[in-house]
Amino acid sequence: MSNTTRSEDRPRLRWQDSLWGIGVMALVVAVGVRLLMNGASAWPSALLGAVPAAAWIVYLVRRRRVRDAREVGSRPDDVPAMERQILEGAPAPRDPERRRAMAELVDSRQERLRRNRWWAFPLLAVIFLGTAALGYATGSVGTGSLMLVLGIALVGYLAWHNRRFDRRLSQMRGRLQG
Repeated sequence: MSNTTRSEDRPRLRWQDSLWGIGVMALVVAVGVRLLMNGASAWPSALLGAVPAAAWIVYLVRRRRVRDAREVGSRPDDVPAMERQILEGAPAPRDPERRRAMAELVDSRQERLRRNRWWAFPLLAVIFLGTAALGYATGSVGTGSLMLVLGIALVGYLAWHNRRFDRRLSQMRGRLQG
């Protein structure tokens, strides 16, 4: 028996997708970044600063899930499970109501991906290239080079991930229609 299924068509929420899991990961990352930047002796301020950031991230994720669930006519806990089904290339659900919700989610995600890609990638490129140019202009070759490499890597990764997710959404749409 698989530990990832709640029932035949409703996958169980994985700990990484649960709100407490997201909150703990955000807290650990925020504390880690602050400790790296300020040193290990700054752990009280790192923890105090990271708690509101983690709470804010959990709030934003919860709000997005509720909005998505309302759009597709599902429960908020089902949204990450449906996204995981899309990303893993799982077969389409057999239940007609779940198929309709999945189709609505696919349409919503694909429309959002395609709507925002025309401005998001150029904006990120301008930010990173501008920061790199500013670093070079001020004589900080290390900072300029780091920002240039990070910008190229991040924009490249995001473009690859965007194209991959768009392709997976199209594949799921085909499975839902076929």
